[in-house]
Amino acid sequence: MAKNYEEEAKAILKLVGENNVDSVTHCQTRLRFVVKDRKAIDDKALEKLPEVKGVFYGSGQYQVIIGTGVVNDVYAAIAKLGTVNAIYGKDDADTAGKTSNEHKTVVQRLMAMLSGIFIPIIPVIAATGLFLGLKSAATNAQVLKLFGAVPSDIPASLTSVISVRTDTVFAFLPALIVWSTFRYFKGTPIIGIVIGLMLVSPILPNAYSVADGSAKAIMLFGWLPVVGSQGSVLTALVAGFIGAKLELFFRRHMPNVLEQILTPFLTMLVTFAIMIMGVGPIVHAIESGMLVGVEAVIHLPFGIGGFLIGAAYPLMVLIGIHQTMIAIETSLLASTGLNPLITLEVMYGFANLGVALAIFLRARSNKAKATSMGAFTSQLFGVSEPTLFGVLIRYNFRPLIVTVLTSGIGAAILSMLNVAANSYGLAVVPSYLMYIYNGHALLWYTIVSLGTVVAAFVATNAFAIPKEVLTPDGDVETANAVISSTVSDNKVYAPVGGETVALDQVSDPVFASGMMGEGMAIKPAEPGINKVYAPQAGTLSVVADTGHAYGLTTDDGMEILVHLGIDTVNLKGAPFTVAVKAGQHVNKGDLLGTFDQAAIKKAGLDATTIVLITNSKSYARIEPVAADTTVQAGADLLAVQREDVKVESVEPA
Repeated sequence: MAKNYEEEAKAILKLVGENNVDSVTHCQTRLRFVVKDRKAIDDKALEKLPEVKGVFYGSGQYQVIIGTGVVNDVYAAIAKLGTVNAIYGKDDADTAGKTSNEHKTVVQRLMAMLSGIFIPIIPVIAATGLFLGLKSAATNAQVLKLFGAVPSDIPASLTSVISVRTDTVFAFLPALIVWSTFRYFKGTPIIGIVIGLMLVSPILPNAYSVADGSAKAIMLFGWLPVVGSQGSVLTALVAGFIGAKLELFFRRHMPNVLEQILTPFLTMLVTFAIMIMGVGPIVHAIESGMLVGVEAVIHLPFGIGGFLIGAAYPLMVLIGIHQTMIAIETSLLASTGLNPLITLEVMYGFANLGVALAIFLRARSNKAKATSMGAFTSQLFGVSEPTLFGVLIRYNFRPLIVTVLTSGIGAAILSMLNVAANSYGLAVVPSYLMYIYNGHALLWYTIVSLGTVVAAFVATNAFAIPKEVLTPDGDVETANAVISSTVSDNKVYAPVGGETVALDQVSDPVFASGMMGEGMAIKPAEPGINKVYAPQAGTLSVVADTGHAYGLTTDDGMEILVHLGIDTVNLKGAPFTVAVKAGQHVNKGDLLGTFDQAAIKKAGLDATTIVLITNSKSYARIEPVAADTTVQAGADLLAVQREDVKVESVEPA
């Protein structure tokens, strides 16, 4: 008999708050609530409900993770109650995306904007930092002495060529930011980059040089001082915003016959005029004041400022406002060439390592061991969501308190030592590359970062090991029992072709944490239409109406979820086609459907395909066959081993 989920639905709504819900929808793994007050919800109480595997707030939605198949029943029960706006229960699919955006706070929108603008330029800044580090190491007098040389032996021509690699990004950084801002606000990026280049033209004197008296401003009309925006991140952001909005305005109001020529002309003319006629210098002055304030906090006596930043950063990540730091870090790099802020922030990652390692070594629960080791491994390379959601706040807040305090202490020591990076975008193990430019900085950063891991490890062992992890899974009295076991091997095959990615590297923390099961991810190879094939033989338990997910129960009971992209449920089926139906039996390699990767990316979403075994607990071993490589559809993806243990009899004691 089918289970009645009405009581579960009522319990979920009671804890989320019926009056707190603007709307609710669902995908193949979770309920998605748009709520008025996220803080009013008791996460811990929700996680104790029988069908709830976890909760997560992201994409402007409060997400309650239920699991494949069951989520449909729970959602149907919620819709049947009729006490909240169940969007897909009413032919109003368009409301889902709109509601999510309309209820984003100003802070959430600011986070999304800064992330969208700066993330595309992080790789080139990180690469430039590595160039700077290698240059410093290669031209260091002590290093050259080992080879019987001195810095003056390096040809001036070689130094000049090396400087092209190390100086270009920062010389033209405002141009890159204006380009990325135009791109974010749907303007024409090439217009943005030209405006940015105008702002840093060599003809215009550097504003910092004018400020220190080493250069003079150009006096337009004899009275209006004009300076360049070299090194000014905030000026570039404002110019990009103004320019993109002006371009969209001109395109809407310009006759078609003139639009192609006059829109770029007027956009560049008006934007540049606005910036040099006073807006640019004012914004630059504001930015300079902000940087002075940030540096004053960093250098508060006795490491107080470092402690505050290091301790606050984990909490900023938790509530999702850490993206604001990217703009400040970029400004620091552009104006001073150094970034002391990331040095303090990244202690959070090292503290996480110590916490996760301590729980892994002490845990007797196999589930806790797997979760903490997965979190530890991903944290080594700067992916913190599995640690944050799978360890720090899963059991109680003591692990989080350890991370906050040890991160703050490590940051305090580094601030007193005046250690600073020469880049950003690298965390934990890769972060050491940001300090090879200076032996003193690298030495102290290494000592303090490893000390932070040790301190977090010791503190976690001392008072933050959750009681839940000390209890073995399914502790059964097996003394005097005669036990037999049968081991069977199986495989899961790639449903699409592309580049394989470890599950803990995907951008959705619910999937990355392993909460929904173990598996792998694939970045699809085809830029356009991709075909999706059955990863095993079995019966389709789930075929999403939107076409973005398939659930398959194999002939021997393995439950596989193929999820096409992250948050693609919000596209309401537009880029997907479906060739099968629920209840249909398929063979390995049968066509399930297709998706248009270009359309997914155009919507600003991630097209990464997730392949999960949702009943992973039933298997003794699940390992990737093809990790960090390129696979064709149908190739081996996961090796699965099942051990069926049976108690034959119990002998008398």
